[in-house]
Amino acid sequence: MTFQPPVSLSEAEIAAVRGWVLAEDAHFLALNKPSGLSSQGGRIKAHTLDDLLWAFARSNGKRPHLVHRLDRDTSGVILAAKTKPAAAFLGKALAAGRFRKTYLALTEGPPDPPKGEVKGWLRRAEIGRESYMRVCAEGDPDAVVAHSRYRTLSASHHAAMIELQPLTGRMHQLRVHMAHLGRPLAGDARYGGPLTLAGRTAQRLMLHAASLSFPHPEGGERRVEAPLPEDFRALVAAGLGGGVEG
Repeated sequence: MTFQPPVSLSEAEIAAVRGWVLAEDAHFLALNKPSGLSSQGGRIKAHTLDDLLWAFARSNGKRPHLVHRLDRDTSGVILAAKTKPAAAFLGKALAAGRFRKTYLALTEGPPDPPKGEVKGWLRRAEIGRESYMRVCAEGDPDAVVAHSRYRTLSASHHAAMIELQPLTGRMHQLRVHMAHLGRPLAGDARYGGPLTLAGRTAQRLMLHAASLSFPHPEGGERRVEAPLPEDFRALVAAGLGGGVEG
């Protein structure tokens, strides 16, 4: 009997997701997720990245499974495990804080100071059908600690490119922390971000998972990088003249 996956994908979808592969071996698959695609679940009746992983199913019905998630409008590196042992290993490494994630973001100007860390308490709030994270006091019900590092890479009168590193894994924490610093991310309407930058429309959340370093099941560490998507590059060119200075 021929194995039939539970999710039916079009040839175009299969070609697309296979074209997003950044690196892979027998244990993992790293993909460059586009903005606008949910990692899992979601209310939109469309295939998620988790559904699209059926494009990599083997004849025995086994297929990769996501190790972590990215917000729907965030682009960039996302990791999937190809086997159950790899999933267990990578899941434990993620929980132990052994993943190092680096994001790039655009804001209307640099934060003050231009680099530093943000550490404090957040709590989840539901407004209608949407979920938000809010800065709160340590003693608030359901408060969780969130810790991020940031660094301004390049800035002009119109925009700034910020490097962000989440040291904890809370929902929306980079977005909330930048808003807390008075520099919400471009295109982030949920947390008060500007919808235009240097006279150009920010058509989506300008947040990109640029690199991911993680321990490998066979030992050592792997680092995977995702190039900036075209819409991000266009806004960088408009606001910063196309350069990112280290």
